[in-house]
Amino acid sequence: MPDDRHDVLIIGAGPAGLGVASTLTRIGVDATIVDRDGIGASFRHWPPGMRLITPSFTGNQFGLVDLNAITPDTSPALSLQEEHPTGAQYAAYLQMVADLDELDVRSGVDVRDVRARDDGDLEVMVADGPPLTARQVVWAAGEAGYPRRTGFPETEHAQPTIEVRSWDDVAGQRIVIVGGYESGIDAAINLVNRGREVTVIDPSEPWQVVDADPSLILSPYTQGRLRDALETDRLTLGTAHVIGIDPDGDGFRVRTAEGDTLASDGPPLLATGFEGSLSLIRDRFKFDEHGRVELDEATDASTITPGLYLAGPALAHREAIFCFIYKFRQRFGVVARAIGDALGADTEPLEELREYRFYLDDLSCCDDACVC
Repeated sequence: MPDDRHDVLIIGAGPAGLGVASTLTRIGVDATIVDRDGIGASFRHWPPGMRLITPSFTGNQFGLVDLNAITPDTSPALSLQEEHPTGAQYAAYLQMVADLDELDVRSGVDVRDVRARDDGDLEVMVADGPPLTARQVVWAAGEAGYPRRTGFPETEHAQPTIEVRSWDDVAGQRIVIVGGYESGIDAAINLVNRGREVTVIDPSEPWQVVDADPSLILSPYTQGRLRDALETDRLTLGTAHVIGIDPDGDGFRVRTAEGDTLASDGPPLLATGFEGSLSLIRDRFKFDEHGRVELDEATDASTITPGLYLAGPALAHREAIFCFIYKFRQRFGVVARAIGDALGADTEPLEELREYRFYLDDLSCCDDACVC
């Protein structure tokens, strides 16, 4: 890619990056989207059996946009004919949006950093080739490609669930999974359905949590499948703190602070969350004492790097966590308006997005998580 100057560069060709780019087209602003692996890469790498936990349903004619849609006039349920799309299916939906809006997506661009320049532009550093420059940059690289490998020693002996390409290829009959939120329970369900014996360990017992915020609990889709898996007697849910993993012959032993050891025929699976792509440019944003990124509430821009915006599941404002598509898409219009204002574009067309909840600019009730 030539070292030319862009008005807007978007890092990441997933739902956040494509969603912001599509929103910008409504005000006549063209963005260049760059991605290391192409459109929907994280979804395309999901193993067969893994599906979106949020349901897709077509209610667009009644102003109820599909929860998994990234534009108000499309619906994965309608185009894919699936309530819970697979990763490959959802990647096909993302490609459809890119084609419909004629978005400029360039793959094979491995972004490593974003730096402010003295002239007010931003410099985007890439692995191979000269840096790119842009007046405005949106970081939308997501989290799935950056699993967390910390929390206890010897995690190098475990395999993150997000890196499993096929549940059939997971080694062994007895398998230990560390982490009991969505990814851990989903892995356990898929393995139990293949006749494996699975133990899931998590000290916080997320399968017992009841909360009004769906970001903090297992989804109904997962809970229903979990009940079926428990009835097989091949799934055990354990409350313990893992402190280490030891190789043991052809297998491994998972040690807990409670003094127990659990045998895993192959490498234990790690489902302890994600470091996220922000780890690559952590110094370009400010973080609070809880480790959440701090953003300008009016624009979702970095408070320390002018012209740099954040879109996607890492978003958090006050008590609201925007980790689902139907949550973080509520900020697409906010980011697009800020960029449009900076570029001198007419942002009035964005006002119509409010009725579709693609434009949440009042965060006052997010203190109670009532809409976010």
